[in-house]
Amino acid sequence: MNSIQPNNPLHGIKLADILEHLVKVYSWEELAAKININCFKSNPSIKSSLKFLRRTPWAREKVEQLYLKSINNDAS
Repeated sequence: MNSIQPNNPLHGIKLADILEHLVKVYSWEELAAKININCFKSNPSIKSSLKFLRRTPWAREKVEQLYLKSINNDAS
């Protein structure tokens, strides 16, 4: 069975790819300013951030929303 989700813009995009994109577009400092979570402020790394975001749904949702906003700005 094919699991195509046309209404989900994040379908098929890995959280690691989202985070790498955001770090590239913004920076750890700017991410910490936009989303107030410690994994972006204190010794930030992709690995520690992924660990936190995978267990914290509200933070992951904020990161995903910022990602969607950033790719929509790129398309404009």
